[in-house]
Amino acid sequence: MCSRINMHDIAKRAKVSIGTVSNVINGTVAVRDGARQRVLEAVKALGYQPSQLARGLRRDYTNVIGMIIPDIINPFFPGLVRAAEDVASANGFRLVLCNTDDDPVKEASCLNDLQSYLPAGLLFIPAIDSQLQEQPMRRGRPTPTVCIDRKPKGWKCDSVHADNESGAYAATLHLLDHGHRRIGVIGGPINMATARDRLRGFRRALKETGVPLPDAYVETGRFDRASGLEAGLRLLRPSSRPTAIFAANDMMAMGVLLAMRELGMRCPEDVSIVGFDNLEMVDLLQPALTTVQQPVYRIGATAAELLIERISGASKAPREIVLETELIRRGSVMRVQSEAPQRQQEARSRSARRPLAGERKTSSASKPAPDTGFVLTD
Repeated sequence: MCSRINMHDIAKRAKVSIGTVSNVINGTVAVRDGARQRVLEAVKALGYQPSQLARGLRRDYTNVIGMIIPDIINPFFPGLVRAAEDVASANGFRLVLCNTDDDPVKEASCLNDLQSYLPAGLLFIPAIDSQLQEQPMRRGRPTPTVCIDRKPKGWKCDSVHADNESGAYAATLHLLDHGHRRIGVIGGPINMATARDRLRGFRRALKETGVPLPDAYVETGRFDRASGLEAGLRLLRPSSRPTAIFAANDMMAMGVLLAMRELGMRCPEDVSIVGFDNLEMVDLLQPALTTVQQPVYRIGATAAELLIERISGASKAPREIVLETELIRRGSVMRVQSEAPQRQQEARSRSARRPLAGERKTSSASKPAPDTGFVLTD
């Protein structure tokens, strides 16, 4: 029944013209209270549902905001989505979500699909190797777009993100303040501004304190747990391994913890770890992870508010909004031991290390690896 109801039916029931009905439904012209109330009552009584696509065709866009995220499984992104949806809903918009699996090809497909909805605007968290450098075009005009958290190389339009460099700088100073001088780093994909800024903050803290950074202490991941595990294994195997590691996000930090478990090591007794993001789960680990907190909800909400400004016609120069971070101190960092006990501890850890796949035990009297104390699953 609802699909057959049209404005003519509403006009007949409310005893007004079709133009009056259109003005009330579309909000194009002010209508006297009495007539407006009759139209709204008729809409409710008849169960009329306006076609968003038809309305979009008339005004060149619908009340839809498209949001593109790179990994729906990564627990960092749902907080951004929730914040954006709250702001969108409060302003009469509906959020449509697309997941790209961090694949730039799928990202391009999502952008094309979303354009078929005639979106009012786009909220965009780019894939790691995203090729997007400017706002997508809709009917010959750019679709208002705000880039969130990550910024692809060459992006010159609106963006909202945390102060990644200062957050990484604070995290590294925290390790230095605890006496660590052999500090490794697992950075993110170097083609992303987010990763470059965090690595820059890390290097700046070391440079200002005169602490060297050997090439062997620098690894790169893809902001996921698997790459953190692989990089962690490479950093932790040598006898001259770091006493502390800064991982450029919490997912990679958890990968390092898995590597430590595989190597029979403990945190923070053998190696201290600092992450970045302050995911909800990291304070549940034992010990809980020291990390840099991003204001996730504020980032998502601020991006949505900026997008709605653009949709409403604001035509100022592109804005880059940078929000402050905060270091959250927990139990994964401890003061470094003196060199002699440290070497003894390294020797114990090597002798206690569990054999990896393809390795043989050299002695049947080998002791079992100690418990790391972390609640993690492979």
